[in-house]
Amino acid sequence: MRKMFRVAAMIAALGPTTVLAGTVSDFTLDNGLQVVVIEDHRTPVAVQMLWYKVGAADEPAGHSGIAHFFEHLMFKATDRLKAGEFSATVAAQGGSDNAFTSWDYTAYFQRVAADRLDLMMGMEADRMRHLQLTDDVVGTERNVILEERSQRTDSDPGSLFQEQMRAAQYLNHPYGVPVIGWRHEIAALDRADAEAFYKTYYAPNNAVLVVAGDVAPDDVRKLAQSRYGQIAPTENLPPRLRPQEPPQLAERRLTMQDERVSEPYLMRSYLAPNRRPGDQKEAAALTFLAELLGGSGTTSLLAKKLQFEAPVAVQSYAYYDGTALDSGSFGLGLIPLPGVKPADAEAAMDKVIADFLASGPDMAAFERIRTQLRASEVYAQDDVDGIARRYGAALTTGLSVRDVQDWPKVLQEVTPEEVMAAARKVLDRRNAVTGWLLAEGGAQ
Repeated sequence: MRKMFRVAAMIAALGPTTVLAGTVSDFTLDNGLQVVVIEDHRTPVAVQMLWYKVGAADEPAGHSGIAHFFEHLMFKATDRLKAGEFSATVAAQGGSDNAFTSWDYTAYFQRVAADRLDLMMGMEADRMRHLQLTDDVVGTERNVILEERSQRTDSDPGSLFQEQMRAAQYLNHPYGVPVIGWRHEIAALDRADAEAFYKTYYAPNNAVLVVAGDVAPDDVRKLAQSRYGQIAPTENLPPRLRPQEPPQLAERRLTMQDERVSEPYLMRSYLAPNRRPGDQKEAAALTFLAELLGGSGTTSLLAKKLQFEAPVAVQSYAYYDGTALDSGSFGLGLIPLPGVKPADAEAAMDKVIADFLASGPDMAAFERIRTQLRASEVYAQDDVDGIARRYGAALTTGLSVRDVQDWPKVLQEVTPEEVMAAARKVLDRRNAVTGWLLAEGGAQ
C-alpha cells in the first residue's frame, strides 16, 4: 500500500508528460558496435545485454530455426572456455544468465555484481567470434532442438494452433515462419549452415550492447573498447531486406480440432502499424485501444460486455505488439462459457467491436488508462533488466534511443480521436485472421 501511495505522489509531482528515467548515454565503437549505458546506482548490480540484429525473419529460405539454433550453440566451447563454462562462471559469481530469440533479434544477457562486468564482457566478446563448432556439437544440439520442438510445440495443440494462425497471417513475409523453425528444416541444418550464419551475423557492426545498473559511462566505454573494440566487423553485411506482405483483400479463417483440447477458444489477429522511428503516435493510439478493449479482465470493454453484463465468455482479451522491424499486430480473443456456442460468442464479440467503432471510448475509462500507463512507466524504473530490454528491442527493430525516451510522452499525448482513427484503420475484418481451436468433433 505504501508503494502505491509513493507512486501516486510521484505521478502527481511529475505532471502529465514526464516520467522518471535514469541517465542514458550511447556511443558507437569504431568497429560499429553500438553501446547504450543506463545508469541506476541504487544497487551494486549490472546487467549486460548483447543484442544481435538477426532473428527468425532474417534466416535464409529453407533454413528456418537457425537463429534459435545458434542461440543454443553460443553456450558451447570457445577458444577459451569449455562447453557450459560460460554459464557456470556466471553462476560462480552469484549471477544469472540466459538468452532469447525473436523474429527480429537474438539477445544474450547476464546479471551480476557491478564489479564483475569486465569478466562478463570478456566472455561475451570471446564467443562473438571464437566458437569451436564441430559436426558432433552441431548434430547433438540439433537433436536437442528437435526434442524441444516436440515438447513445446508438437505436443501442445495451443502452440500448433498459434503457429498455424501466424502462417495464415503472413503469406509472404517471414514473420509467418516459427522462431523454433519447421521440423523438417531443423532436421536438415548442418555445420556449414551454422558457420555461415555465425560468420555473417555475429559481428560488432550487427550488434547493440546495452549495459544497465551501477555503472559509469566512461568506465563502460573503456571496458567495451578493451573487450569488444578489437573485434573485426563483418564486411559487406547484408541489409535487412525481407519479402513484404501483399495487400490482404479478404478475411482468412481457420478451424483446428484436437482431442487434447479441453476448452475451445477464439483468436483473431490483424496486421497493424509498428512503432515508426520519429513518429510513434499511431502505435501509441493502438496501445490505448488494446487497453480499452481488453487490457483488464474486469474493467475493459470486452470484459464488461462479454463476461459480466451478458455473459458469454470466461475470459477475453486484446493486445497490441508494435515493437517490430516490419509490421505490428493487433489481436483479440476469448474463451466461451461452457454451453455457449462458439459462433454465438464470436458474434457477441463482433457486436462489442461494432458498437465501440460507432460510439467511441468512455472518457472516464480513457483517462483511467492514461493514468495507468503513466504509473506503469514509474514502476518500470525499478526493473533494470526491463529497461535494458526496452532499449535493446527498440534499437534492433529500427528505433532510436530518442524514440525510447519519447515513448512515455507520446503515450500521454494520445487523444480519443487518434484512438478511433487507429481503430477504424486496423479493426477491418479484411485484414484479419480469425481462428477457432476446438475439441475433436466440437461444433462451431
